[in-house]
Amino acid sequence: MRKHHESKYRNSRLEMKAVYFWTDTIKDWKPLLKPDKYKEIILSSWQELVKRKLIAIYGFVIMPNHLHVVWEMNAPNGKESPYASFNKFTSHLFLKDLKANHPAVLPHFKVDDPERAHRFWQRDPLAILMDSQKKVEQKIEYMHNNPLQERWNLADRPENYYWSSAGFYETGTDAFGILTHYADRF
Repeated sequence: MRKHHESKYRNSRLEMKAVYFWTDTIKDWKPLLKPDKYKEIILSSWQELVKRKLIAIYGFVIMPNHLHVVWEMNAPNGKESPYASFNKFTSHLFLKDLKANHPAVLPHFKVDDPERAHRFWQRDPLAILMDSQKKVEQKIEYMHNNPLQERWNLADRPENYYWSSAGFYETGTDAFGILTHYADRF
């Protein structure tokens, strides 16, 4: 019975010094990330973690209600994993902005939890180990094409969607200061 119970949960653990394709989704698929200011919060968190050499990012896309990133945890942030720090930091800034500027939105994120009053990221993000260059290339192509899907229609070409690493792989210019080319790792 225990094994069956465990199988319904996704693998959300990230081991240090391993590369993962990671999907983090906003609670109830709400389009919280549609305004650019929330995408900027995500990027500023990644910039800090990269600057402190706690993570390496090989590719990403930030969509209106979720994000995909191919990244590696290099070192813990104190006692917690960098991905936990990422979720905590971004949630704190989402809450601060929503309280100040959009209080009517806050009830959508209210939770009955002794640890927190609001939850912005769904529990149990998806983590898939990337153990080959071929897998990384497939996931990066998938991420970069995500904004082009009919349900999103956010760009006509991958490199024309600003909130992803597609432009970096097209031009070699890292507009965000966070990216490492996957070929440098694999």
